[in-house]
Amino acid sequence: MLELSEREPTDLGRANDKPAAGAVEAVTNKNEGKDMDKASTMTLEVTGLSKMFFVSDESTAGGIREATFSLKPGTFFTLLGPSGCGKTTTLRCIAGLERPDRGLIRLGNEVLFDSSRGIAVPLNHRNIGMVFQSYAIWPHMTVFENVAFPLRVAKDRKYSRAEITKLVDDALKRVGLDGLQTRSSTRLSGGQQQRVALARAIVRQPKLLLLDEPLSNLDATLRDEMRTELKRLQQQVGITTIYVTHDQTEALEMSDLVAVIDKGNVVQMAPPRDIYNRPTSAFVAGFVGATNLVRGKVRREVNGSGFGSVVLEGGHEIQCAFQQVLPAEKDIAVSIRPESMSIKPLAAPVHDGDNRLKGTVMLSGFLGNMIRYNVKIGERVFQINAGPETMFEIGTEVFVDFPGSAALGVPWELVPNEPAQAAVV
Repeated sequence: MLELSEREPTDLGRANDKPAAGAVEAVTNKNEGKDMDKASTMTLEVTGLSKMFFVSDESTAGGIREATFSLKPGTFFTLLGPSGCGKTTTLRCIAGLERPDRGLIRLGNEVLFDSSRGIAVPLNHRNIGMVFQSYAIWPHMTVFENVAFPLRVAKDRKYSRAEITKLVDDALKRVGLDGLQTRSSTRLSGGQQQRVALARAIVRQPKLLLLDEPLSNLDATLRDEMRTELKRLQQQVGITTIYVTHDQTEALEMSDLVAVIDKGNVVQMAPPRDIYNRPTSAFVAGFVGATNLVRGKVRREVNGSGFGSVVLEGGHEIQCAFQQVLPAEKDIAVSIRPESMSIKPLAAPVHDGDNRLKGTVMLSGFLGNMIRYNVKIGERVFQINAGPETMFEIGTEVFVDFPGSAALGVPWELVPNEPAQAAVV
Protein backbone atom coordinates (compact mmCIF):
# COMPACT_ATOMS: atom_id res chain seq x y z
CA MET A 1 0.00 0.00 0.00
CA LEU A 2 1.43 3.36 -0.97
CA GLU A 3 1.85 5.29 2.25
CA LEU A 4 2.23 9.02 1.78
CA SER A 5 4.77 10.30 4.23
CA GLU A 6 2.80 13.38 5.16
CA ARG A 7 0.71 11.08 7.30
CA GLU A 8 2.08 10.58 10.81
CA PRO A 9 1.56 7.77 13.35
CA THR A 10 -1.45 8.58 15.51
CA ASP A 11 0.28 7.66 18.76
CA LEU A 12 2.88 10.37 18.29
CA GLY A 13 0.59 13.21 17.27
CA ARG A 14 3.33 15.63 16.22
CA ALA A 15 1.76 17.33 13.22
CA ASN A 16 4.31 20.12 13.15
CA ASP A 17 7.07 17.67 12.26
CA LYS A 18 5.47 16.54 9.01
CA PRO A 19 7.88 16.35 6.08
CA ALA A 20 7.10 17.88 2.70
CA ALA A 21 3.99 16.53 1.06
CA GLY A 22 4.54 14.20 -1.84
CA ALA A 23 7.51 12.33 -0.43
CA VAL A 24 6.65 8.72 -0.43
CA GLU A 25 7.40 5.28 0.56
CA ALA A 26 6.52 1.71 0.03
CA VAL A 27 3.59 0.36 -1.82
CA THR A 28 2.20 -3.10 -1.51
CA ASN A 29 -0.95 -5.16 -1.28
CA LYS A 30 -2.22 -8.31 0.36
CA ASN A 31 0.39 -10.40 -1.46
CA GLU A 32 3.26 -8.59 0.20
CA GLY A 33 4.38 -11.68 2.06
CA LYS A 34 6.02 -12.94 -1.11
CA ASP A 35 9.79 -12.94 -1.20
CA MET A 36 11.53 -10.13 -3.05
CA ASP A 37 13.00 -12.57 -5.56
CA LYS A 38 9.48 -13.68 -6.55
CA ALA A 39 8.38 -10.08 -7.00
CA SER A 40 11.36 -9.44 -9.21
CA THR A 41 10.19 -12.03 -11.76
CA MET A 42 7.40 -9.77 -13.01
CA THR A 43 7.50 -8.00 -16.36
CA LEU A 44 6.23 -4.44 -16.61
CA GLU A 45 4.37 -3.57 -19.81
CA VAL A 46 3.32 -0.03 -20.67
CA THR A 47 1.39 0.48 -23.92
CA GLY A 48 0.21 3.76 -25.45
CA LEU A 49 0.44 5.62 -22.14
CA SER A 50 -0.72 9.23 -22.48
CA LYS A 51 -1.31 11.91 -19.87
CA MET A 52 -1.39 15.52 -21.05
CA PHE A 53 -1.83 18.75 -19.14
CA PHE A 54 -3.41 21.83 -20.67
CA VAL A 55 -3.53 25.52 -19.88
CA SER A 56 -6.68 27.65 -20.14
CA ASP A 57 -6.30 28.32 -23.86
CA GLU A 58 -6.13 24.54 -24.49
CA SER A 59 -2.46 24.59 -25.41
CA THR A 60 -0.38 21.79 -23.85
CA ALA A 61 1.52 22.46 -20.66
CA GLY A 62 3.33 19.15 -20.40
CA GLY A 63 2.77 15.42 -20.09
CA ILE A 64 3.57 12.24 -21.98
CA ARG A 65 2.26 10.95 -25.33
CA GLU A 66 1.88 7.31 -26.41
CA ALA A 67 4.75 5.91 -24.32
CA THR A 68 5.28 2.20 -24.96
CA PHE A 69 7.88 -0.09 -23.39
CA SER A 70 8.27 -3.55 -21.86
CA LEU A 71 10.75 -4.20 -19.06
CA LYS A 72 12.15 -7.63 -18.33
CA PRO A 73 12.40 -8.59 -14.64
CA GLY A 74 15.32 -6.94 -12.85
CA THR A 75 15.83 -4.20 -15.48
CA PHE A 76 17.21 -0.83 -14.41
CA PHE A 77 15.31 1.50 -16.72
CA THR A 78 15.90 5.25 -16.87
CA LEU A 79 13.60 7.97 -18.15
CA LEU A 80 15.95 10.74 -19.28
CA GLY A 81 15.09 14.18 -20.55
CA PRO A 82 15.06 17.92 -19.82
CA SER A 83 12.81 19.49 -17.20
CA GLY A 84 9.14 19.34 -18.16
CA CYS A 85 9.54 16.64 -20.81
CA GLY A 86 7.09 14.19 -19.20
CA LYS A 87 9.39 11.74 -17.43
CA THR A 88 7.98 12.32 -13.92
CA THR A 89 4.42 12.24 -15.29
CA THR A 90 5.17 8.77 -16.69
CA LEU A 91 6.48 7.64 -13.30
CA ARG A 92 3.46 9.02 -11.45
CA CYS A 93 1.07 7.29 -13.84
CA ILE A 94 2.75 3.94 -13.17
CA ALA A 95 2.65 4.56 -9.42
CA GLY A 96 -1.03 5.49 -9.53
CA LEU A 97 -0.50 9.09 -8.45
CA GLU A 98 -1.85 10.31 -11.81
CA ARG A 99 -4.69 8.81 -13.84
CA PRO A 100 -3.61 8.48 -17.50
CA ASP A 101 -5.83 9.77 -20.29
CA ARG A 102 -5.42 6.45 -22.08
CA GLY A 103 -3.13 3.45 -22.30
CA LEU A 104 -2.37 0.14 -20.60
CA ILE A 105 -0.13 -0.61 -17.61
CA ARG A 106 0.43 -4.26 -16.68
CA LEU A 107 2.70 -5.64 -13.94
CA GLY A 108 3.10 -9.37 -14.27
CA ASN A 109 -0.37 -10.82 -14.73
CA GLU A 110 -2.08 -7.88 -13.05
CA VAL A 111 -3.53 -5.01 -15.08
CA LEU A 112 -2.96 -1.79 -13.12
CA PHE A 113 -4.60 0.50 -15.66
CA ASP A 114 -6.53 -0.04 -18.88
CA SER A 115 -8.47 2.87 -20.32
CA SER A 116 -10.31 0.64 -22.79
CA ARG A 117 -11.78 -1.50 -20.00
CA GLY A 118 -12.09 1.16 -17.33
CA ILE A 119 -9.57 -0.52 -15.01
CA ALA A 120 -7.65 1.68 -12.59
CA VAL A 121 -6.14 -0.12 -9.59
CA PRO A 122 -5.77 2.30 -6.65
CA LEU A 123 -2.22 3.27 -5.79
CA ASN A 124 -2.42 1.51 -2.41
CA HIS A 125 -2.99 -1.84 -4.15
CA ARG A 126 -0.22 -1.67 -6.76
CA ASN A 127 2.62 -3.17 -4.68
CA ILE A 128 5.11 -0.52 -5.79
CA GLY A 129 7.91 1.18 -3.84
CA MET A 130 8.70 4.82 -4.56
CA VAL A 131 11.28 7.41 -3.49
CA PHE A 132 11.00 11.09 -4.37
CA GLN A 133 13.57 13.88 -4.32
CA SER A 134 12.55 14.76 -0.77
CA TYR A 135 13.35 11.75 1.39
CA ALA A 136 10.79 12.73 4.08
CA ILE A 137 12.80 11.33 6.96
CA TRP A 138 10.80 11.86 10.16
CA PRO A 139 13.03 14.02 12.42
CA HIS A 140 11.53 12.74 15.69
CA MET A 141 12.00 9.05 14.82
CA THR A 142 14.96 6.71 14.94
CA VAL A 143 16.22 4.98 11.82
CA PHE A 144 14.29 1.86 12.82
CA GLU A 145 11.00 3.71 13.31
CA ASN A 146 11.37 5.57 10.00
CA VAL A 147 11.72 2.31 8.09
CA ALA A 148 9.01 0.60 10.14
CA PHE A 149 6.49 3.37 9.50
CA PRO A 150 4.81 1.79 6.40
CA LEU A 151 4.38 -1.45 8.33
CA ARG A 152 2.82 0.22 11.38
CA VAL A 153 0.22 2.18 9.37
CA ALA A 154 -0.67 -0.64 6.95
CA LYS A 155 -4.44 -1.10 6.72
CA ASP A 156 -4.63 -4.36 4.79
CA ARG A 157 -2.90 -6.40 7.48
CA LYS A 158 -1.46 -6.11 10.95
CA TYR A 159 2.21 -6.88 11.51
CA SER A 160 3.44 -8.42 14.72
CA ARG A 161 6.36 -6.90 16.60
CA ALA A 162 8.57 -9.79 15.48
CA GLU A 163 7.56 -9.36 11.82
CA ILE A 164 8.31 -5.65 11.91
CA THR A 165 11.71 -6.23 13.48
CA LYS A 166 12.64 -8.88 10.92
CA LEU A 167 11.48 -6.87 7.89
CA VAL A 168 13.12 -3.63 9.05
CA ASP A 169 16.40 -5.31 9.96
CA ASP A 170 16.46 -7.06 6.58
CA ALA A 171 15.80 -3.79 4.70
CA LEU A 172 18.49 -1.93 6.64
CA LYS A 173 20.97 -4.71 6.00
CA ARG A 174 20.25 -4.56 2.28
CA VAL A 175 21.09 -0.83 2.16
CA GLY A 176 24.16 -1.12 4.39
CA LEU A 177 22.70 0.51 7.52
CA ASP A 178 22.59 -2.53 9.78
CA GLY A 179 23.54 -1.46 13.29
CA LEU A 180 22.07 2.05 13.01
CA GLN A 181 18.56 1.06 14.06
CA THR A 182 18.58 3.21 17.21
CA ARG A 183 20.29 6.25 15.72
CA SER A 184 18.30 9.47 15.60
CA SER A 185 17.38 10.50 12.07
CA THR A 186 18.74 14.00 12.78
CA ARG A 187 22.23 12.49 13.06
CA LEU A 188 22.29 11.03 9.56
CA SER A 189 24.35 12.27 6.63
CA GLY A 190 22.71 13.00 3.28
CA GLY A 191 23.76 9.63 1.93
CA GLN A 192 22.47 7.82 5.00
CA GLN A 193 19.12 9.61 4.72
CA GLN A 194 18.81 8.43 1.17
CA ARG A 195 19.51 4.86 2.24
CA VAL A 196 16.85 5.11 4.94
CA ALA A 197 14.37 6.29 2.30
CA LEU A 198 15.32 3.33 0.10
CA ALA A 199 15.00 0.90 2.99
CA ARG A 200 11.54 2.28 3.74
CA ALA A 201 10.59 1.88 0.07
CA ILE A 202 11.59 -1.82 -0.04
CA VAL A 203 10.60 -2.88 3.48
CA ARG A 204 7.27 -4.29 2.27
CA GLN A 205 8.89 -6.15 -0.63
CA PRO A 206 7.39 -4.31 -3.62
CA LYS A 207 7.14 -5.70 -7.15
CA LEU A 208 8.52 -2.51 -8.69
CA LEU A 209 10.76 0.33 -7.47
CA LEU A 210 10.30 3.90 -8.75
CA LEU A 211 12.99 6.55 -8.13
CA ASP A 212 12.31 10.20 -8.98
CA GLU A 213 15.68 12.01 -9.08
CA PRO A 214 16.73 10.68 -5.65
CA LEU A 215 20.32 11.99 -5.98
CA SER A 216 19.49 15.57 -6.91
CA ASN A 217 19.80 16.86 -3.33
CA LEU A 218 23.30 15.45 -2.78
CA ASP A 219 26.61 17.19 -3.42
CA ALA A 220 28.66 16.13 -6.44
CA THR A 221 31.05 13.79 -4.60
CA LEU A 222 28.32 12.01 -2.66
CA ARG A 223 26.17 11.79 -5.77
CA ASP A 224 28.96 9.90 -7.54
CA GLU A 225 29.28 7.48 -4.62
CA MET A 226 25.55 6.90 -4.38
CA ARG A 227 25.24 6.12 -8.09
CA THR A 228 27.40 3.06 -7.52
CA GLU A 229 25.58 2.21 -4.30
CA LEU A 230 22.14 2.45 -5.91
CA LYS A 231 23.13 0.17 -8.76
CA ARG A 232 24.68 -2.33 -6.33
CA LEU A 233 21.50 -2.35 -4.26
CA GLN A 234 19.27 -2.78 -7.28
CA GLN A 235 21.34 -5.72 -8.52
CA GLN A 236 21.39 -7.30 -5.08
CA VAL A 237 17.64 -7.05 -4.59
CA GLY A 238 16.93 -7.90 -8.24
CA ILE A 239 13.90 -5.66 -8.43
CA THR A 240 12.79 -3.96 -11.64
CA THR A 241 13.56 -0.25 -11.22
CA ILE A 242 12.45 2.87 -13.08
CA TYR A 243 14.70 5.86 -12.50
CA VAL A 244 13.90 9.45 -13.49
CA THR A 245 16.71 11.95 -14.08
CA HIS A 246 17.89 14.78 -16.29
CA ASP A 247 21.52 13.88 -15.52
CA GLN A 248 23.04 12.09 -18.53
CA THR A 249 25.92 10.66 -16.49
CA GLU A 250 23.51 8.95 -14.10
CA ALA A 251 21.53 7.50 -16.99
CA LEU A 252 24.57 6.16 -18.83
CA GLU A 253 26.32 4.70 -15.78
CA MET A 254 23.42 3.05 -13.99
CA SER A 255 20.96 1.88 -16.64
CA ASP A 256 20.33 -1.30 -18.58
CA LEU A 257 17.91 0.61 -20.80
CA VAL A 258 17.37 4.34 -21.36
CA ALA A 259 14.36 6.15 -22.82
CA VAL A 260 15.11 9.71 -23.95
CA ILE A 261 12.03 11.93 -23.76
CA ASP A 262 11.53 15.34 -25.33
CA LYS A 263 8.35 17.42 -25.15
CA GLY A 264 6.25 14.43 -24.18
CA ASN A 265 7.58 12.02 -26.81
CA VAL A 266 9.90 9.05 -26.37
CA VAL A 267 12.40 9.87 -29.14
CA GLN A 268 14.77 6.94 -28.57
CA MET A 269 14.91 3.89 -26.32
CA ALA A 270 18.04 1.74 -26.26
CA PRO A 271 20.93 0.53 -24.06
CA PRO A 272 23.24 3.34 -22.84
CA ARG A 273 26.02 2.59 -25.34
CA ASP A 274 23.62 2.84 -28.27
CA ILE A 275 22.07 6.04 -26.94
CA TYR A 276 25.53 7.61 -26.73
CA ASN A 277 27.24 6.13 -29.78
CA ARG A 278 24.27 5.71 -32.12
CA PRO A 279 21.70 8.43 -31.42
CA THR A 280 18.81 8.46 -33.88
CA SER A 281 18.35 12.23 -33.85
CA ALA A 282 20.25 15.44 -33.37
CA PHE A 283 18.28 16.04 -30.17
CA VAL A 284 19.50 12.80 -28.58
CA ALA A 285 23.07 13.40 -29.79
CA GLY A 286 23.08 16.90 -28.34
CA PHE A 287 21.34 16.09 -25.07
CA VAL A 288 23.22 12.93 -24.09
CA GLY A 289 26.83 13.96 -23.59
CA ALA A 290 28.89 16.62 -25.32
CA THR A 291 29.03 16.54 -29.09
CA ASN A 292 29.85 18.69 -32.10
CA LEU A 293 26.69 19.07 -34.19
CA VAL A 294 27.39 20.37 -37.66
CA ARG A 295 24.87 20.98 -40.39
CA GLY A 296 25.57 19.29 -43.71
CA LYS A 297 24.08 17.87 -46.91
CA VAL A 298 24.17 14.30 -48.17
CA ARG A 299 26.14 14.24 -51.43
CA ARG A 300 24.77 10.93 -52.73
CA GLU A 301 21.93 8.68 -51.58
CA VAL A 302 22.94 6.47 -48.63
CA ASN A 303 21.43 3.07 -47.83
CA GLY A 304 21.46 3.45 -44.05
CA SER A 305 23.91 0.65 -43.23
CA GLY A 306 27.28 2.10 -44.12
CA PHE A 307 29.16 5.27 -44.99
CA GLY A 308 28.46 8.18 -47.25
CA SER A 309 29.85 11.54 -48.31
CA VAL A 310 28.58 14.70 -46.63
CA VAL A 311 29.37 18.30 -47.49
CA LEU A 312 29.49 20.31 -44.28
CA GLU A 313 28.44 23.92 -44.07
CA GLY A 314 31.55 25.79 -45.14
CA GLY A 315 32.28 23.37 -47.99
CA HIS A 316 34.33 20.66 -46.24
CA GLU A 317 33.56 17.14 -47.45
CA ILE A 318 33.80 14.21 -45.05
CA GLN A 319 32.84 10.55 -44.79
CA CYS A 320 30.37 9.65 -42.08
CA ALA A 321 28.23 6.74 -40.90
CA PHE A 322 24.48 6.48 -41.44
CA GLN A 323 21.75 4.41 -39.79
CA GLN A 324 18.92 5.10 -42.21
CA VAL A 325 18.26 5.62 -45.89
CA LEU A 326 18.62 9.26 -46.93
CA PRO A 327 18.33 10.78 -50.41
CA ALA A 328 20.96 12.93 -52.11
CA GLU A 329 20.95 16.61 -51.13
CA LYS A 330 19.15 15.82 -47.86
CA ASP A 331 19.92 18.27 -45.05
CA ILE A 332 21.32 16.44 -42.03
CA ALA A 333 23.21 16.99 -38.80
CA VAL A 334 26.58 15.35 -38.29
CA SER A 335 27.41 14.42 -34.68
CA ILE A 336 31.08 14.03 -33.73
CA ARG A 337 31.99 13.40 -30.09
CA PRO A 338 34.91 15.51 -28.74
CA GLU A 339 36.81 12.43 -27.57
CA SER A 340 36.65 10.95 -31.10
CA MET A 341 38.63 13.83 -32.62
CA SER A 342 42.42 14.11 -32.58
CA ILE A 343 44.30 17.37 -32.71
CA LYS A 344 47.64 17.14 -34.57
CA PRO A 345 50.45 19.40 -35.81
CA LEU A 346 50.47 20.29 -39.50
CA ALA A 347 53.43 17.97 -40.15
CA ALA A 348 51.59 14.87 -38.88
CA PRO A 349 50.49 12.28 -41.46
CA VAL A 350 46.85 11.28 -41.73
CA HIS A 351 45.75 7.70 -41.11
CA ASP A 352 44.06 5.86 -43.95
CA GLY A 353 40.31 6.36 -43.84
CA ASP A 354 40.37 9.31 -41.45
CA ASN A 355 38.71 12.61 -42.16
CA ARG A 356 41.01 15.64 -41.84
CA LEU A 357 40.05 19.27 -41.29
CA LYS A 358 42.33 22.26 -40.79
CA GLY A 359 41.69 24.82 -38.08
CA THR A 360 43.08 27.23 -35.51
CA VAL A 361 43.25 26.75 -31.73
CA MET A 362 41.04 29.38 -30.11
CA LEU A 363 40.97 28.21 -26.50
CA SER A 364 42.34 25.46 -24.27
CA GLY A 365 41.51 24.33 -20.75
CA PHE A 366 43.39 21.88 -18.52
CA LEU A 367 41.00 19.47 -16.76
CA GLY A 368 43.50 17.12 -15.12
CA ASN A 369 42.93 13.96 -17.15
CA MET A 370 42.59 15.84 -20.43
CA ILE A 371 42.88 19.17 -22.20
CA ARG A 372 39.77 20.58 -23.85
CA TYR A 373 40.49 22.59 -27.00
CA ASN A 374 38.22 24.86 -28.97
CA VAL A 375 39.35 24.81 -32.59
CA LYS A 376 37.85 27.08 -35.22
CA ILE A 377 37.31 25.33 -38.56
CA GLY A 378 35.80 27.63 -41.13
CA GLU A 379 33.10 29.56 -39.32
CA ARG A 380 32.45 26.90 -36.67
CA VAL A 381 34.20 26.14 -33.40
CA PHE A 382 34.71 22.47 -32.55
CA GLN A 383 35.30 21.09 -29.05
CA ILE A 384 38.08 18.48 -28.90
CA ASN A 385 39.19 16.44 -25.88
CA ALA A 386 42.89 15.56 -26.04
CA GLY A 387 45.31 13.89 -23.66
CA PRO A 388 46.98 16.01 -20.94
CA GLU A 389 50.33 15.65 -22.71
CA THR A 390 49.22 17.66 -25.75
CA MET A 391 50.51 21.22 -25.95
CA PHE A 392 49.07 23.61 -28.54
CA GLU A 393 49.18 27.33 -27.98
CA ILE A 394 46.25 29.58 -28.79
CA GLY A 395 46.49 30.72 -32.39
CA THR A 396 48.31 27.58 -33.58
CA GLU A 397 47.15 26.08 -36.87
CA VAL A 398 46.41 22.39 -36.49
CA PHE A 399 44.84 19.42 -38.20
CA VAL A 400 41.78 17.77 -36.68
CA ASP A 401 41.43 14.09 -37.60
CA PHE A 402 38.59 11.65 -36.93
CA PRO A 403 37.48 8.35 -38.47
CA GLY A 404 34.34 8.18 -40.56
CA SER A 405 32.80 5.79 -38.03
CA ALA A 406 32.99 8.55 -35.38
CA ALA A 407 30.89 10.95 -37.50
CA LEU A 408 27.22 10.03 -37.45
CA GLY A 409 24.71 11.54 -39.87
CA VAL A 410 21.21 12.01 -38.45
CA PRO A 411 18.13 13.85 -39.76
CA TRP A 412 18.26 17.57 -39.11
CA GLU A 413 14.52 17.78 -38.32
CA LEU A 414 15.04 16.50 -34.78
CA VAL A 415 17.36 19.14 -33.43
CA PRO A 416 17.60 20.32 -29.83
CA ASN A 417 14.75 22.62 -28.72
CA GLU A 418 12.59 21.77 -31.73
CA PRO A 419 9.46 19.59 -31.45
CA ALA A 420 10.11 15.85 -31.30
CA GLN A 421 8.78 13.58 -34.01
CA ALA A 422 7.34 10.08 -33.69
CA ALA A 423 8.69 7.99 -30.86
CA VAL A 424 11.26 5.29 -31.52
CA VAL A 425 10.54 2.49 -29.07
